[in-house]
Amino acid sequence: MSFMEFLDMGGYAGFVWPAYLITAAVLIANLLLPRIRHRRQRKSLGTRDRKDPTTGG
Repeated sequence: MSFMEFLDMGGYAGFVWPAYLITAAVLIANLLLPRIRHRRQRKSLGTRDRKDPTTGG
């Protein structure tokens, strides 16, 4: 099997590669969006990313 045959996916490349791309986009979004939302929430509350001295952290 050549690399081009692999990329062609037996004639199903038009269905397979977009499915992989959509899946990758969703996984990346699931990693990044909560972090972005967390930072925005902390900023809106006026807190900083540092340890609280009262909790011993």
